[in-house]
Amino acid sequence: MSESRNLLTLLSQLSDRDHGQRFAWRDGQPLNLGYFLAQVEGWRRLLERQAGSRFALYSSDSAAFASMLFGAWQAGKTVYLPGDVLPATCSTLSALVDGYLGDFPVGYAPLSAPASDKIPAQYEFKALPPDFPGLVIYTSGSTGEPQAVPKFLSQLATEVASLEQLFGDKVGDAEIFATVSHQHIYGLLFKVLWPITMGRAIHAQQINFLEELLPGERPAVLVSSPAHLKRLPAELSSHQASSSFSALRSIFSSGGPLQPEVAAEAGRLLGSIPFEVYGSSETGGIAWRQRIDGADDSWRVMPAIAWRVAANDDVLEIRSPHLPDLAWYAMADQVQALDLQRFRLKGRVDRIVKVEEKRISLDALERQLKSLAPVADARVLLLEQLQSQPQSRQRIAAFVVLSTAGREILSTQGKLALNRLLRDGMAPAVEPIALPRSWRYLDALPFNAQGKTTRADLLAMLEPQEELASVGKNLAARPTKPVRQVLEQESHRVLLELKVPADLLYFDGHFEGAPILPGVVQVDWAINYGREYFSLAPQFLGMQALKFQRVITPDMVVQLELLHDQQKSNLTFRMISAAGQHASGRINFGAGHAAD
Repeated sequence: MSESRNLLTLLSQLSDRDHGQRFAWRDGQPLNLGYFLAQVEGWRRLLERQAGSRFALYSSDSAAFASMLFGAWQAGKTVYLPGDVLPATCSTLSALVDGYLGDFPVGYAPLSAPASDKIPAQYEFKALPPDFPGLVIYTSGSTGEPQAVPKFLSQLATEVASLEQLFGDKVGDAEIFATVSHQHIYGLLFKVLWPITMGRAIHAQQINFLEELLPGERPAVLVSSPAHLKRLPAELSSHQASSSFSALRSIFSSGGPLQPEVAAEAGRLLGSIPFEVYGSSETGGIAWRQRIDGADDSWRVMPAIAWRVAANDDVLEIRSPHLPDLAWYAMADQVQALDLQRFRLKGRVDRIVKVEEKRISLDALERQLKSLAPVADARVLLLEQLQSQPQSRQRIAAFVVLSTAGREILSTQGKLALNRLLRDGMAPAVEPIALPRSWRYLDALPFNAQGKTTRADLLAMLEPQEELASVGKNLAARPTKPVRQVLEQESHRVLLELKVPADLLYFDGHFEGAPILPGVVQVDWAINYGREYFSLAPQFLGMQALKFQRVITPDMVVQLELLHDQQKSNLTFRMISAAGQHASGRINFGAGHAAD
């Protein structure tokens, strides 16, 4: 991979190469370079006939996404990359763009893919202009509403070059797997632009479970996030060992700091300590680290990045070719400089809030909560005064993942006692006005396809849960549904964590002395949650590929993944836990008569 390659001249370089070279894998089948170039050319010709210069692009398939993206750039179109295609997102985009590409709802009339898989006799790919505003990408929304960030093509090209300079030798000719979405800057660079520019094969489908990663004999790289890596050990069966992943050359993680114990466990299980990348949608990559044995928690600045620490507030300021100009850019992070190349993160400036005129650090509150024995993880938010309730006040809300000790206290003493215990534990270090007044106890923090826990996701969890709605009405009622937690949610996919109550009604008689969850109940849950999260057709038509591999027993925690294919009008479900896969199948819906 030592040959010099440039994102701006990529297509003209690729068109002169062997068209049989592997470009991507989809459903276990290879896609060659000729297929990719043909798709790009087809999209270019189609888009050149379209009025307007701004097109929104959303696709869960990385190979299709890359074809549409490069085709749009060849046609001189600016591409908007939303993080999802939920109704509110599409409504916002409708005022900004002239058309839609990919997996948008049919009401937005996304353009149909070109039919030809062969390159026309007459075609010529041009070099991309460095100053072309090729992209508008959106921030993750982890601290507020997602913000639009324009990108010149030169910014993306210089970042690809930096990544190759820094990590190219470690990656070599490996294939790229990813648990994160390419709709955000990190996934876009690491799973699409960088590998395609350097001639590395990508895997079109985003992986959601560790067993999908198993690369066999071919060298592989995993592009992931702290939220995904934290779950990896639980997905490994006890008999699996790091030797299963001997072909895994490198792991990359971004989206937040990786806890040292998670980095070490990933190294033990997968055979590779992750490379962590620090940056933002606005700035691209800034620094990196690899927490091998003996390494501290400092970050090393990437090539071509100039940096300094503001004297008045310790804020990190950078000057970078990944930015639109060479002016100094102030980050939202405070740092401690260690030497000319390294710094340590101290906390975020944008998480300093005012509560009744007092400055409160949400980061400090979270650190204090995490220091308490009942707490495994925590996030806090400031809830503003409600306009509809003028008498309401600002308050801090805490979202807490409990440790084993915390779950025991909640079970035996109740929520109010646990609330008091945690408030008392924080009191010596926290002003009374900053103590949380709203508490939500979770099995895990929710995160999206990019591995981020967003403010919107947390606020949604303050709404009453349907599983708890009937508790006050009838304490003696037997539950018929699991305790549900949303882990990930996209327009076409949702990943739920389900804790199956020991006293679930459906365990009765199935079977005496050794209760297991009936398969019909599992299917019923999949359909009911599918209707809740997606607009399924009204009529159940039948099921295909239905399998039950492992039993589900009382108090078991499983993950339910639901995938909605709107065009085919079906719902695919899968239940999995640390023990492996429990059930899977595809459910068909329509407007006609049900199948016999």
